[in-house]
Amino acid sequence: MRRLRGGTAAVAVLVIGMGGLAGCKDMTTGAPGPEQSTGSDAGGGGGGGAALTAAEALTVKGRAPKTGYDRDRFGSAWADTDSNSCDTRDDILKRDLENVKFSDGDCKVSYGVLEKDPYSGKHVTYQRGRSLVDIDHVVPLSDAWQKGAKYWDSRKRIALANDPLNLIAVDSSTNRSKGDGDAATWLPPNKSYRCTYVAAQVAVKKKYELWVTAAEKSAMEKVLKTCSGQKLPSGGNPTEAPARFTSG
Repeated sequence: MRRLRGGTAAVAVLVIGMGGLAGCKDMTTGAPGPEQSTGSDAGGGGGGGAALTAAEALTVKGRAPKTGYDRDRFGSAWADTDSNSCDTRDDILKRDLENVKFSDGDCKVSYGVLEKDPYSGKHVTYQRGRSLVDIDHVVPLSDAWQKGAKYWDSRKRIALANDPLNLIAVDSSTNRSKGDGDAATWLPPNKSYRCTYVAAQVAVKKKYELWVTAAEKSAMEKVLKTCSGQKLPSGGNPTEAPARFTSG
């Protein structure tokens, strides 16, 4: 399946709160993919747009201690929170890869091609069992924990961890240099993707009411001021997972 092209406008076709995507088909919502940039990602001046406006409105606070953080506090990895019978990882692989092949029906992805990795710009081939493609949390879970998520109930944390708006398939080696960095400490080496990447982070932080540090906000604004008319991604899943999901 080929995902929709045409920028974050394509993302907006699904609204927050829509039901499960039965059969794992036509999944177009979520973080913008490698060719879904908008505005002037190359950074040519004349900035502005909805993404910058949203960044300017984010709440600024200091980073809270990482004490108590554990991945399990965000539920089991890749939970099927949208109840479409596909786990979240396969949902995102199916959305972001080209030439997808399956080992089980139309859900378990065994092969695909990341034609242009958004973080590095490289061509990457995915084969199940080989760690060449990661599903990245655009806003890392540890960063979210330190900027509000530690105070949430478990269902909101599980929602964040599995929200397509906060997930993207990327080259694993480039992604692992990111760690839990925010925009002040890490940006994609592929400069042509930075506007889209930062806009996605802003969208997630706005949707989940996460705060930012002063340095992070400054870094976001610096990038977005170079992005003419950069739109703000929308859509994804509700901000609370179904009641059957719990975490530690």
